[in-house]
Amino acid sequence: MTLRVRSFALLAIAAVTLSGCRGKPETTPEPMPPAGPSGPTGEMSTPARPMNPGPTAAEIEAARADSVRRVEAVRNTLTQPIHFDYDADEIRPDARAVLEAKLPILLANRQVRLRISGHTDERGSDEYNLALGQRRAAAARRFLETRGVDPSRIDIVSFGEERPVGMGASETAWASNRRDEFEIVAGAETRTVPSQ
Repeated sequence: MTLRVRSFALLAIAAVTLSGCRGKPETTPEPMPPAGPSGPTGEMSTPARPMNPGPTAAEIEAARADSVRRVEAVRNTLTQPIHFDYDADEIRPDARAVLEAKLPILLANRQVRLRISGHTDERGSDEYNLALGQRRAAAARRFLETRGVDPSRIDIVSFGEERPVGMGASETAWASNRRDEFEIVAGAETRTVPSQ
């Protein structure tokens, strides 16, 4: 082979080699198909779940405030007094409703103990009023007992006319003094709010 032909052949081989070494044109990667009922492999794919950061400070504060309000409402229900007619120890219909509201709380919180104190107006002797106050407190305890509250959880005491809340010699003052008061003496800090 002549030198000219040999040089031409070498140049041709070099040209072919160089064209093969040149990089492939740049391409962008194909996008992944959107997540749907099936992914690229045909298997079911699950959409990514957003991260749950938990409750916000405002939500925590609102829940705490709601809890405080509900516990306070329970305390108010348990300590709401009842009233009696003159010279009587029978539970009136309005007092019955107040006692009925106490029942679900007492039944849901068996550690709660109450003290019921009976009171009278100023009319009558001290001895008579102490006995009447005792009968009034016993009537409220009996009402709760017949509806499932253990009577050992309820203490009773009479103050007669010694602790008036209404002053003066009027029917309004006397009516406010003819009452039973309820005090939580144990279990107040562990009260459960019954479900509504």
